[in-house]
Amino acid sequence: MAKLSDLKLAMGVSIFVTAFIFGVFLIGAIFLVQYYVVGFDITTGILMAIGGTALFILFEWAIGPAVVSFSTHLQYLKPGDNPWLEKTVKELVEKSGTPMPKLAIVPNPTPNAFTFGRTSSSAILAVHEGLLKNLNEDEIRGVIAHELGHIKHKDYIVMTVLSALPLIAYWIAQIAFRAVWFSGGSRRNKDQGNAAIAFIAIGVISFIVYIISFLAVMRLSRLREHFADSYSAYLTQRPRNLESALTKITYGLSLAPNASADARSFYIEDPTQAKQEIAEIVDKKDEYDLDHDGVLDERELELAMEKESKSTWVQMNSLFATHPPTFKRILLLKEIEQEMDTGKYSSDKMYAHV
Repeated sequence: MAKLSDLKLAMGVSIFVTAFIFGVFLIGAIFLVQYYVVGFDITTGILMAIGGTALFILFEWAIGPAVVSFSTHLQYLKPGDNPWLEKTVKELVEKSGTPMPKLAIVPNPTPNAFTFGRTSSSAILAVHEGLLKNLNEDEIRGVIAHELGHIKHKDYIVMTVLSALPLIAYWIAQIAFRAVWFSGGSRRNKDQGNAAIAFIAIGVISFIVYIISFLAVMRLSRLREHFADSYSAYLTQRPRNLESALTKITYGLSLAPNASADARSFYIEDPTQAKQEIAEIVDKKDEYDLDHDGVLDERELELAMEKESKSTWVQMNSLFATHPPTFKRILLLKEIEQEMDTGKYSSDKMYAHV
């Protein structure tokens, strides 16, 4: 039986493990560079690396919201611009006890939504025009409640900080390999040869650290989606709303020719992943079209997602995914719905099915 403390523990463990692996790698890389290339003392190198990493994370945390706003072309709402949306968010915020987020519209026809910001009190909730157009009001409420769950859990803050570490490891790998490439034709003495070996070692180890830390971040990203889904079910008391919304969102994103993935880890559904999920189903459309009317209705689509989610390929591929397969999310919501129907569901069991 999961609790909110389990999510916090998972966040803490992910941060510790990723930071520990990254720290050991960084010290090793500095030692190799210090020993073979530069010549500064190891203490200075460690302090420079730690300071540089801290500054990079702080920089990403500081400019992240501006980058997301610019890349998604947000249009911030003023009071009265969308009375229904403002009223709905306010009602759910009062029920959840979270700070009222700043509201924004993304001029994008795909159905999606996300939250981001530096702190819970300065959070921004953005919804795509496609979400407001293609989902009914109950489904939109389910999506908004999901996004408030992310604010409640401070997910986007943790993910912004944590995702910086794999990125740094990746950059170090690229720099190390390029250093070897540019110096490849000039190994005229032992020192240059040793330096090349050091850079190759740094590049290989950096890439390994990148993969390990990336997988850790992705695992946490998938876990936080399940917790936010559970929170939405509790807040609205109608899990079916989010079940239906996720089905429509996944299908809608799959139809977009160039679905934006600028903030894929923050979205309620990753556009790239949605395309992959639906592509497998479309290839087997005749098998899943149970009434043979040429169209997959919502129920047929859910059954298709359920079957596809059990395939070995999907399970392996999901290790690198920002979000769980859609049907696994729907299945969790169905379990909550069944428990609610018994009348025994309570707030202390909010995350019991995660």
